[in-house]
Amino acid sequence: MWLSCLPVSFFREIIAGRMSVAEWARIGAEAGLDAIDLSILFVPDRSVATATAYRRDVEAAGMRVAMLATYPDFTHPNAEQRQDELERAKEAVALAAELGADLMRVTAGQAHPETGREQGIIWAVDGLTRLTEASRGSGVTLVYENHARPGAWRYTDFSQPPDIFLEIVRRTARADLGINFDTANATAFAQDPLDLLAKALPRVVSVHAADTGMRNTLQPVLLGTGVVPFPALFRSLKKARFDGWICIEEASGQGVGAVLAATRFVRQAWAMA
Repeated sequence: MWLSCLPVSFFREIIAGRMSVAEWARIGAEAGLDAIDLSILFVPDRSVATATAYRRDVEAAGMRVAMLATYPDFTHPNAEQRQDELERAKEAVALAAELGADLMRVTAGQAHPETGREQGIIWAVDGLTRLTEASRGSGVTLVYENHARPGAWRYTDFSQPPDIFLEIVRRTARADLGINFDTANATAFAQDPLDLLAKALPRVVSVHAADTGMRNTLQPVLLGTGVVPFPALFRSLKKARFDGWICIEEASGQGVGAVLAATRFVRQAWAMA
């Protein structure tokens, strides 16, 4: 198992320039992570030059980038917008490759009020499949997540409902598309997160280790203090001989100490599972 972290708690600071990617890399090194994760929101100009500079800064801290988190909206009701989302996602793959990232997290899209269930599934499958085809040879593995709602979006994720998520997983079976299984989203929105993991497990490439303070809604808390059944989920992963990236999604808003505490928690919980 390899451990990285997406610094959701620091998003505003990094995007606003109050914290640099280099500083985040140093925090990751201090925490004892194997790598760090970045968001495409950290690269607003989408330039290779910026990605190159970030990679240099990360490597100078003794770190590397495991995953680039992106937010394509393949369920937008406007066809031109869906095509634009695909082109921007292709750009993101190139940036992920330049960063040296193994993985790029992708989404189905937003639950636009105008987008019906079946049509949204068709559009999401089409966008994810075309992006996967365009990404071959990049060295970057795409991982599709059972997401909730990123701050960059107006609406929640179209595939937040487990039945829609699993249907998209089923219809992309022939695509070279992995799954990034989010523990907090599964616990908050699935009736049984262990059952959801079992159904997705053959395609799980990476795990977003995140915690929520309650069921039926997402309430980010420090890992190990919420209701996510980490011991049972980790046992299932170990039984399946999972040996990929566990990417902590640290969104508790408790600063650097939370990153260190979450790292210790995941390593201990994994060892005990």
